Amino acid sequence: MRSAGDTPDTAGDGIEVTECRAVTDDLVKAMQRLIPQLSSSNPPPSRSELEEIVASPATTLFVAREDGRVVGALTLVAFRIPTGLRTRIEDVVVDETRRGRRLGERLSAAAIEKARRLGARSTDLSSRPARKAANRLYDRMGFERRESNVYRYTL
Repeated sequence: MRSAGDTPDTAGDGIEVTECRAVTDDLVKAMQRLIPQLSSSNPPPSRSELEEIVASPATTLFVAREDGRVVGALTLVAFRIPTGLRTRIEDVVVDETRRGRRLGERLSAAAIEKARRLGARSTDLSSRPARKAANRLYDRMGFERRESNVYRYTL
């Protein structure tokens, strides 16, 4: 599998995974369609929020396109802390009409390759237990479950 930096991941199947370098009307519309499939409690990002994500050196937005149409997305977050460079995969979403075609795997592989190029030793992600297909994917890709308590403080 190829990286999704300057070279898109294309397997000759009309699907490519790339790093998003600019916010377009099509991307904004795609996120309005995709994010509700991921979360019912958070609204889709606005154009300005997407521009902030794309412009930030701490985030890389990957998109999967099928015949030019955005059908999936993933965000890789990278940040330095005293114990090293950390990366985290967030908000993996594939259009419900395109699931089962390994798009989540291709998006995740692109993020892993980018994390590797950045110098991270590992990358983390979390997935709700109810997302059975996603959890099977992460297991199959070699992600290991960690014994950890995840805490949230609601502001």
